Amino acid sequence: MRSWLINLRKEQELTQQEIAEGAHIDRAYYAQIENGTRNPSMTVASQIASYLHINPSLFYTEHLSEPFEKALVNSPIVIAHCDLNLRYTWMFNPHPDFRMNVVMGKTDEELDFNEGTTALMNLKQRVIDDGMARREILAFPLSEGLTRYDVFAQPLYDQHGRLTGAATVSVEMLT
Repeated sequence: MRSWLINLRKEQELTQQEIAEGAHIDRAYYAQIENGTRNPSMTVASQIASYLHINPSLFYTEHLSEPFEKALVNSPIVIAHCDLNLRYTWMFNPHPDFRMNVVMGKTDEELDFNEGTTALMNLKQRVIDDGMARREILAFPLSEGLTRYDVFAQPLYDQHGRLTGAATVSVEMLT
């Protein structure tokens, strides 16, 4: 079951029929994708993702290589993608203060407005504006107190070389 997809649909107050029509597929096929009994082709995943404003790779994150996932899960590393409007389209290993179904489609400031989220959005915007990778140390007020991250951001391009957003890797720093 793709609970993240169900939660995203409900959060956007959409029906399965509306998403199926927006992605130009049959509703029954979409229902099977949502409940995990069918995997979409890359084309169909892209159509659904385009309609929902997410990255199509979300459909395949459960197929990450086991060594990669085991090495990063519960680590102090967060990997994310955002679109040109700075809305999250993919995230792996978010801080426990954030749930995946809440993060997708939102900007940092919509999730929590503070100096850290503003600085992170500014960093990603500069990367998108000039196409240059950047690295900064940013501090965020989280449940366990002020937490500093070493954030590396770079432009994100599609298979045709068009800029689609920014990718970030954030590593929690020891105090």
